[in-house]
Amino acid sequence: MRVLLIEDDTVLGAAVRDQISADGHSIDWVTRLDAAADHLKSVGYDLILLDLMLPDGRGQPFLRKLRLGGDVTPVIILSALDQISDRIDGLNAGADDYMIKPFDLSELTARLNAVARRYSGNPNPIISFRDLEVDLAARSVHRAGKPLALTAREWVLFEAFLQRPGQLLSKAQLEDRLYAFDTEIDSNTIEVHVSRLRKKLGHDVIETSRGLGYRLGAA
Repeated sequence: MRVLLIEDDTVLGAAVRDQISADGHSIDWVTRLDAAADHLKSVGYDLILLDLMLPDGRGQPFLRKLRLGGDVTPVIILSALDQISDRIDGLNAGADDYMIKPFDLSELTARLNAVARRYSGNPNPIISFRDLEVDLAARSVHRAGKPLALTAREWVLFEAFLQRPGQLLSKAQLEDRLYAFDTEIDSNTIEVHVSRLRKKLGHDVIETSRGLGYRLGAA
């Protein structure tokens, strides 16, 4: 996933950034709402982590504006505001989850993955696809009962296809998924990793639409 973190606490922000990166996701971190708005105009994010008290405003009005504008990106609020009224206000503004600071980073990972699964249409962490059994929480894949060893980059790309079954993903969208691993991505990086995935998962698991991108094959 590509995640946008909006958090002005530099200590917490760095900890969250490192945790998300260690989980294999790419993350952009901003400390102001105006910077977040600029990022959202140019990048397609899979999830937003939103603090409520930013130097240039409150998170709830920012979130309401996103939702009124038709943005359906999943949002998890991270806030020290712990009153029930605060949580109700945040959820009513359009948040998908609300975590009270301080929180455990492992719990953040679990909640992030749970929200992402709900938006992909399958809240169950176990997915069966042809002769593959995929555990999204454990990041493991078995084929015909035998475990497959996927590299971190291969997993990130395969997860992108699983989250959008049947949807065509462009090369640029897939490159965004690998943003966390390299500052620069070679022109043939996606082709190389898709080829390796096909060898491990099955040659027709990922289909190519020439000149447009790739999609998960029919079940």
